Amino acid sequence: MTLACGLDFGTSNSTMGRVGADGIPQLLALEDGKQTIPSVLFFGFEDDAIHFGREAVAEYVTGADGRLMRSLKSVLGTALIGDSTRVRARSYGFIEILGIFIAEVKRRAEAELGEAVDTVVCGRPVHFVDDDPVADAEAQKQLEGAVRAQGFAHVDFQFEPIAAALDYERQVNSERLALIVDLGGGTSDFSVIRVSPERAKAVDRGGDILSTAGVHVGGTDFDRLLSMTKVMPELGLGTMTRDGKRHLPVAPYYDLSTWHRINRLYNAQALRDLRGTMREARAPERVDMMIELIEDRLGHRLVGAVEAAKIELSDADATAFAFPVRDRLVETEIDIGDLTRALAASVQRIEDTIAETLKRAGVDIGSIDSLILTGGSTQVPAIAGRLRALFPEAELVRTDVLGSVGLGLAMDAKRKFG
Repeated sequence: MTLACGLDFGTSNSTMGRVGADGIPQLLALEDGKQTIPSVLFFGFEDDAIHFGREAVAEYVTGADGRLMRSLKSVLGTALIGDSTRVRARSYGFIEILGIFIAEVKRRAEAELGEAVDTVVCGRPVHFVDDDPVADAEAQKQLEGAVRAQGFAHVDFQFEPIAAALDYERQVNSERLALIVDLGGGTSDFSVIRVSPERAKAVDRGGDILSTAGVHVGGTDFDRLLSMTKVMPELGLGTMTRDGKRHLPVAPYYDLSTWHRINRLYNAQALRDLRGTMREARAPERVDMMIELIEDRLGHRLVGAVEAAKIELSDADATAFAFPVRDRLVETEIDIGDLTRALAASVQRIEDTIAETLKRAGVDIGSIDSLILTGGSTQVPAIAGRLRALFPEAELVRTDVLGSVGLGLAMDAKRKFG
C-alpha cells in the first residue's frame, strides 16, 4: 500500500503530514515532539556533524564553530541556485544542501510512522519567481529533482494557499467565498476559492479555484528591509565619502542584510573593498565596525537579531536593538512606525496583488465572506492591520499559521494517491 504524505518545505519552517486511519489529517513530530522543524542546517566544525532545525539554531547561537544555512527555498529559480558554499575543505551546491535537509525530514517522518514513505505532495508558492514563467517552472523542476533524489518515487505539487483552503474547509458548514492569504518566509500567495461541506467531497477542485496570484515578498524580505532601514545605517549605509561627492556603496549592506548573500562577503576581496571604502568614508568608524563584524563572521547572527526585533514588535510598540561586535555595539531603537515605514512598499505590492487576485476572480472586496490568514508573516502588525482594514466585513480566520498548509497537503496526498 502506498503511504502518501504532504510536505510543506518552507523558507522558515517545514512540516510533513498524513491522513490517519480515522480520515483526519495530522502533522508528524519532526523534532523533539514538535510538528514543525525550522528549515535550517548547521555544519558543525567541532563535531564534524550536520545539525538540523532547532538544534542547528542552538549550536549556532551558543557560538559553536561551524556554518549556518537557512532560507534555502529562496534561491530556487534564481541564479544563486548554481552557486556553492565552502564548508571546510568541501564545497556544497545549494541544491545538494536543500536535498540534505529534505532527506532528514523524510528520515524523521519515517521514524515516526515506522514505515517508508515513497509518495509525496509538495507545497509550492503560486510564484517562485515573479513575472518569469520560465524561471518559475525551472524552480519547481529544481525542487522536484531534489525531492526525488531522496527516494520519493511519486511526487506531485499543490499550491500552498490551496492547501490552506483544504484545511480550513473542514470547519465550514455552509458555502463561502474565501480569500486565502498565505504570507510565508519567501513568498506571498493569494487565492479566491469556493468552499463548502459538499465541495470538500470532490477530488478535483479545479472549478472551485476562481483565481490565484502571488508575489515574491515574504518574511525574509521584511527582515532585510528592516535591517537596511534601521541597522545598516549604524554601519555606514547612507553616509557620504569624505569629499562629499557620493554615498558609500549600497551592495555590501544589501548582502549583509540578505541571508543567502552573506557568504559572499566572507572573502578577501570583499574585505579589501570595504577597507578601501573605510579610507574614503566620512564616518570610517562605522565601516570599521562592519569590517570587524564580517571578519568575525557574525552576519547571519546579525540578521537573526533583526528578525527577533521584528517579532518583538508583534507584541510591543518599540524595542531596543543592541548587537555586540567585539568591544562595541550596533545599537538603535526600533518602533512600530519604523517597521511600518520599512515595509510600506512591500505592503503596497501585497495589496496590489490582492486586487489582481480579486480582479481575476471577477469579484470585489465585499464578495469575500472569509479572510483566511496563514503563514508566519501574517502576524506582523503592519501586515495584519492592513489586511483587516481592507476586508472589514469578512470573517477573519486565523489558521495554524505554521501547520495549515502541511495539513492541507496531507489531505491532497490522500485524495491523489489513496
